[in-house]
Amino acid sequence: MQRMLLRDERTLRERLHLAFIFAILYGASAEFRILSNGKYQAIDLALEGSMISGILGGYVSGLITGLIASIPDMLVGKWMSMPLFSAAGIMGALIHDLAPRPEDIWGFSPFVDLNLWRFFRQLLRLKRDLIHRRLIELAAFNVACNFLVVLVEALRWGVCATFPVHNTFFLFESVHLKDWLLFAYCAGTTLFAVSLPIRVWGSFRAERQLETQHARLTEARLAALTNQINPHFLFNTLNSIATLIRINPDNARNMIYRLSKILRRLLRKAENYSPLREEIAFIDDYLAIEMVRFGEKLKFEKDIEPATLSRLVPSMILQPIIENSIRHGLANKVTGGTVRLRTWLEGTRLNILIEDDGVGIDEEKLQTLFESGVGVSNVNERLRVLFGAGYRIAVDSNPGKGTKTRIEIPEVEAADAILTTVSRG
Repeated sequence: MQRMLLRDERTLRERLHLAFIFAILYGASAEFRILSNGKYQAIDLALEGSMISGILGGYVSGLITGLIASIPDMLVGKWMSMPLFSAAGIMGALIHDLAPRPEDIWGFSPFVDLNLWRFFRQLLRLKRDLIHRRLIELAAFNVACNFLVVLVEALRWGVCATFPVHNTFFLFESVHLKDWLLFAYCAGTTLFAVSLPIRVWGSFRAERQLETQHARLTEARLAALTNQINPHFLFNTLNSIATLIRINPDNARNMIYRLSKILRRLLRKAENYSPLREEIAFIDDYLAIEMVRFGEKLKFEKDIEPATLSRLVPSMILQPIIENSIRHGLANKVTGGTVRLRTWLEGTRLNILIEDDGVGIDEEKLQTLFESGVGVSNVNERLRVLFGAGYRIAVDSNPGKGTKTRIEIPEVEAADAILTTVSRG
C-alpha cells in the first residue's frame, strides 16, 4: 500500500491491488454498521471509499471498489448501493483525470469557499505568467473536485428520496429535497471524509520523498568525498612510480603490479562500508609501493586485535591518514621513521589509532586541520555524514616527536551497511 501511494503512475496490476484493498476496508466498514444494527452508522464510508479509490487509481480502481464495497448493502436489500457506489468510483476517476499533474491530487482541499476565492482572485489578476497560470489550474482543479464530491452526495440524496424502500445507506431516516441545510451538512461531511485521507497520505508521501532526497544527497556527498581522495592518492602513487622507472625498473614493475591491485579495489562497485581486514589489505599494497621508494627509511608496524578484523568501517578511512603521516610526517625527516596502526574494541565501539614519529604538526596548522587539506578533513567529513554525532576523531601532535590520530566509531550492522549502499540507487 505504501509503495503504491508513493507513485504518481501505477500499472494495471497495482490499480487492481489498490481497488481490492479499498474494497475490503470500506466494505468491512459497511458490514460492521449492518452487524451493529445501525449503532455505529458513521463508520460506514463505503461511498466515500469508492470515490477515494477512483481518485487515486482511476476508473478500474473506482469501479471495482464500488462494486465490491456495495455487496454488504445489496445483501440486506439496499439495491441502489451498487450503481451509486460505482458512479462514485467513476466520479473519483474523473477527478484523477482532471488533475493538471498527477501529484496535484494530493493537494485536494475540502474548503469550497476558499477554493472559489482563490480561483476568482487568480482569474482577475492582470499578471499572466507560468506561475499565475499554474495557480489558476490548481484553484480550478480544487473547485472541480468540490463540485464532483457534492454531486455524488446529491446523487445519494436523490436516490434516498426517489426510492423509499430499496435505496442506499443514509445517516438520516427521512430525506426531504427542500431541506438545503441538511444537504449542506451532508455534503460538507462527505467532502472532509474524502479529502482528509488523501491529505494524510499526501503528507506521508511528502515525508518519504524528503527522506529519499536526503539519502540521495548524503550519497552524493559521500561519492564526492571518495572521488576527492582517489585522484589525490593515484597522482602521488604515479609520481612514485615515475621516480623509480629510470632508477630501478624491476621495482617499478613491482609497484605497477601493486597499483593494479589497488585500482581493482578502487574501480569496483562503490561501497560505503567494507570489513577492516580489506582496508588493512589495501594499506599493505599501498605501503608496499611507498616502501619501494623510501626503502629502509619507512617502517610499518601493526597491532590488530583479531576481533576487529570483521568489523565494518567506512571505505578508504585509513589510507588518507597514513598517506599524511608519510608525506608530511616522515618524508621531511632525514632518518625516516615508523607508521604504526593499532585497532581494538571498547565495548561495541571500534578504536583505530594511527601514529608516526615524524616531524609533527605545528600548533597553528593543527587548529585548522579539519577545515583544510584532503586527508584528515575528508575522513572527518565522511564520518560525520555516516555517523552524525556517533563518532569521534582526534589528532594530537608534538612538533619534532610525531602525530597520533585516533578514530572511534560505533558498530555498523551488516543490514545497515547494505541499506546505505542500496539507497544509492
